[in-house]
Amino acid sequence: MTQAWNIVVMRGGPSAEREVSLRSGESVANALRRLGHHVTEIDPRPCQWMLPDHTDVVFLALHGTYGEDGAVQGELEHLGVPYTGCGVEASRIAFDKVLTKNRCAATGVPVAKSLVVDSPETPWPKRWEPPVVLKPVRQGSSVGLQFVERVEQWPAALQEAFKHDSQVLVEPKIIGAECTVAILGGKILPVVEVRPRSGNYDYQSKYTKGATEYLCPAPFNAELTARIQAAAEGAFSAIGGRDYARVDIMVRQDGEPVVLEVNTLPGMTETSLMPKAAAAAGMSYEYLCQRIVELAMARAVASAR
Repeated sequence: MTQAWNIVVMRGGPSAEREVSLRSGESVANALRRLGHHVTEIDPRPCQWMLPDHTDVVFLALHGTYGEDGAVQGELEHLGVPYTGCGVEASRIAFDKVLTKNRCAATGVPVAKSLVVDSPETPWPKRWEPPVVLKPVRQGSSVGLQFVERVEQWPAALQEAFKHDSQVLVEPKIIGAECTVAILGGKILPVVEVRPRSGNYDYQSKYTKGATEYLCPAPFNAELTARIQAAAEGAFSAIGGRDYARVDIMVRQDGEPVVLEVNTLPGMTETSLMPKAAAAAGMSYEYLCQRIVELAMARAVASAR
């Protein structure tokens, strides 16, 4: 490292993903300190935080509402302070699963059919057959995710999903391989295949030790790997992404990739999926954190010219 920066790591925040964010931010802050940077940690609430004097850049390790939805990005833009990751508009789009699907579909990126439900009293949709997946439109980390295997499960599952947002996305449950693709500075990282032992990659499977097996690089042939990575790159471009993100994808049994969502501030604990992909590409965790900061600083230097 040639230069030490004053870096603020934002972690925690008010969202349902607070605990995960605290762990992400702690890992990032420790890595940046090991690299010799001056690091301050802030647990922000909307309009209730201040940056230290001489802050060079903010590393966003927030997840969910007031993290990935463009809100804190907008406040940092107003302050004129560089920050890591996607900008305001890309964050807003990616955090909304419906907007993301619309952008992807408009640019030819493969997505599943879907409908949006606006009331927890909505009856089972006509011309649909189980199994289906219910997703709060604006949440992450599988918060509120519900799998409906039989029609009689629909009312209870819908009530649970609506605890987390005012709209719920309904999609057919895709049978196939679940994977994720990280993008860093224009580089597509190796595909990670996710194999939850329960069969469903829900919140419990994500955050219970030993509940999920991860294979990276994923054991797909070169042709399928290229199609998966192309779908991820297409989704990242469709939402107007920059610097880095992680794209979640299902691969149907016939080999067709289907984009699920774009995570603009993916988990950053040392065992999270993006660091796993980076490690498979030969990057240390410290290098990954440093590279994310460098991308933000390079943008700031370019805009100052």
